[in-house]
Amino acid sequence: MSSKRVLLAEPRGYCAGVDRAVETVERALDKHGAPVYVRKEIVHNRHVVDTLSERGAVFVGETDEVPEGAIVVFSAHGVSPAVHASAEQRNLRTIDATCPLVTKVHQEAKRFARDDYDILLIGHEGHEEVEGTSGEAPEHIQIVDGPDHVDDVQVRDGAPVVWLSQTTLSVDETMETVKRLREKFPQLEDPPSDDICYATQNRQVAVKAMAKHCELVIVVGSKNSSNSVRLVEVALQNGASNAYLVDYAREIDPAWLEGVSTVGVTSGASVPEVLVRGVLDLLAEHDYDSVETINTAEETLTFALPRELRPARTAK
Repeated sequence: MSSKRVLLAEPRGYCAGVDRAVETVERALDKHGAPVYVRKEIVHNRHVVDTLSERGAVFVGETDEVPEGAIVVFSAHGVSPAVHASAEQRNLRTIDATCPLVTKVHQEAKRFARDDYDILLIGHEGHEEVEGTSGEAPEHIQIVDGPDHVDDVQVRDGAPVVWLSQTTLSVDETMETVKRLREKFPQLEDPPSDDICYATQNRQVAVKAMAKHCELVIVVGSKNSSNSVRLVEVALQNGASNAYLVDYAREIDPAWLEGVSTVGVTSGASVPEVLVRGVLDLLAEHDYDSVETINTAEETLTFALPRELRPARTAK
């Protein structure tokens, strides 16, 4: 019998916000026909973007690239008020696919800004989600890009201070950043509820449970996917000898498998299951034909589609 095995993390792959965002573009194409414009990548996954492009979605960098009066979908990562205003000026028909959990952080930012807080937004500089959230109250928000940037943070004397975070961060690194911020600013307040998305946390917990049993962990996801990149880091921090991020099974180097008896497999929150199946098929070709699921949580959350795409109610 083969001593080679695969440990398959569960949960993995699509979260409720990604599922909603991808279906939003699909439904918009069904309803309005091509082209449907999408500002930025609808989610950070190469395969998803390419598949939607083939159906007639046109991905653009900014709203000024969209013809006046056309339909534009805002990505799951959210946009700032300035982007909404730009779309309105161009008479664009907007469909907002922002993940409701990102919208929650936007609402928190607006509320704390109204109460004149200094807001410390923990997140990656330049990430679309961070740009959208900070755009809600730029005069109140400072971005803190990890523990090493805490020394650069300054707040007003006597001002109340609160931290918020990008939804797709490493839980452990975020808590380390908060710890250092609180050492510097003892008055620091917590957000009313956890900002890091349930799906991000669940996928990290599953990898933690799996990684200590694996010489190698393969994370399926794109390099610009924050939550996918974090899964590689979590695997390495929790016992895996090696961990790699791949978009497709064909990117796996057979040399990675030399001397490896147990391979862990997971995928980021924007990754369709078909790509994971491709990795499992390739591993089976290398005699990793025993697959054991490591299940650490059940996910049942779903989000309604944007109102523009919901079925019309029939009058009774």
